[in-house]
Amino acid sequence: MPSLRFAPPTEVPGLAARRIAADILDGVLHKRRTLDDQLEGGAAHPGLKTLSDRDRALMRRLVATILRRLGTLGHVLSRLLDRGIPTDAPRAQSALLIGAAQILWMDVPDHAAVDLSVRLVQSDRRAAKYAGLVNAVLRRCAREGQPLIDEVEPAMLDVPPWLMARWTAHYGEATARQIAAAISHEPSLDLTVKSDSAQWATRLHGEVLPTGTVRTLLQGSVTMLPGFAEGQWWVQDAAAALPARLFGDVTGKTVVDLCAAPGGKTAQLVAAGAEVTAIDRSPGRMTRLRDNFARLGLAAATAVTDALEWQPGQQFDGVLVDAPCASTGTIRRHPDVAWLRKELDIGALTALQQRLLQKAVSLLKPGGTLVYCTCSLEPEEGEHAVASLLAAEPAMRRMPIEADEVAGLSELLNADRDLRTLPCHLPHADPRLGGLDGFYAARLVKS
Repeated sequence: MPSLRFAPPTEVPGLAARRIAADILDGVLHKRRTLDDQLEGGAAHPGLKTLSDRDRALMRRLVATILRRLGTLGHVLSRLLDRGIPTDAPRAQSALLIGAAQILWMDVPDHAAVDLSVRLVQSDRRAAKYAGLVNAVLRRCAREGQPLIDEVEPAMLDVPPWLMARWTAHYGEATARQIAAAISHEPSLDLTVKSDSAQWATRLHGEVLPTGTVRTLLQGSVTMLPGFAEGQWWVQDAAAALPARLFGDVTGKTVVDLCAAPGGKTAQLVAAGAEVTAIDRSPGRMTRLRDNFARLGLAAATAVTDALEWQPGQQFDGVLVDAPCASTGTIRRHPDVAWLRKELDIGALTALQQRLLQKAVSLLKPGGTLVYCTCSLEPEEGEHAVASLLAAEPAMRRMPIEADEVAGLSELLNADRDLRTLPCHLPHADPRLGGLDGFYAARLVKS
C-alpha cells in the first residue's frame, strides 16, 4: 500500500499570508513596530518576498482591517470569550483577530476563515492548546458577531479613548464622531500628477478632486499602474498636496525642505520651478526620495543631516517645515498610528517642532515665506505651535490663506485662515472616495 503524503501546513493556500499577518500584528500590538517598518525597507518581514501579489494584498488588507476595527473586534471577542483573549500566547490572540475580521468584514467564506485560524494556532507551540477554543469562538462569531456589533457604535470603539476625548474637546462632539466615522473606511489612492489631471483620471478609472488631485479606487501594486514607470505622477494624499502650494509662484526661487523624505512636497516645489534643497536625517528615507526623483525626472540638492545642525551658509526665499508629529491625521491610511501613539508623545514632539520652527526662521531671507505643516489633528502641533512662534519672533507675521488657494473650499480654513483639513472633509456618496488626511498648515512671512 503506497504511503500517504500530507502537505505541510505552510503549503495550505492562504496560510502563509495569514501567518505573516499574525507576525506583523504582533509587531504592532506587542513590539510597537510601525506597519511601514514591517512592510518596506531593510527591516521588512522576510516572508513578504515569498508571497504572490494576491497573497500580499490579502495580508495587507487583513492587517489594516484588524487595526482599523480593533476596538470593535475587542468588544465582540470579549463577549464570546468567558475568560478573555489568552494573554500567554500572542498567536492565539492574532488568530482570533484574523478569523473574526474575515468573518465580519471580508469576503472570505466563514468555514475557510475558521479553518485557517485553527491551523495558524496549531502551527505555534505555545498556542496549539487553544486550537479548540479558537474553533469554537470563531464559529460563534459567524453566528452572533454581527448582532454584537449592532448593539454598539463601532466607530467610537475603534478610536482610543484618549484621542476621542482630545478631538471632542477641540472640534466638538459632532465633528469628532464624523472624524471617527471617516477613518473607519479604507481610503482611496490619491495621486499628484505632473499635468493633465483629467486625462490621468480617465486612464486610472478615477476622478479629479477640486484641488486637482486624482483619486482612484484601483488596488494592487502602484508600480504596475499606467504612468508610474514614466514618472507621470506620485502617490500623495490630497491634503498633503496643499501646503507646498502656499508658497505661490516659486519659479527661480530657492526653497529648503527641512524634513523632506519621502519627497512628495519636494517634488511639487521642483515641478513648479523652485531650486530646492531637500534635508532629511534618515539615509534610508533619503534614498527613497532620490529613487522617486530619478523615476520622476526631477532634480534637487539633497543632504542627509539633522536639520537642526545644518549650516548651509546662506538664507532662502522659502522654507518648508513638514515637521515630525503624532501623525493622528493619517490614521485612515496608517491605522497602526492609533494604537502606537500615546498622549505623552505629544509633549516631546512639540518641543522638537518649536526648535525646527526657530531654525527655519534663521534660514529665511527677509521677505521670505515659511510654510509650517503637520499631519496631526492635535492643536499643540498646529495652531499652538504657530502661536508660540509668532509670540517669540516679532519679525514673523501670518499671511492668511485665501479660499481660492484651496480650490474655494473655505471649510478647509480655520478662524485664523490657516489650513486645517479633517478626515471628514470632502464627503462622497462612496465613503472610500471621500475624506482627507488631517493636516494643519500656516504661511508666515519674515519682515
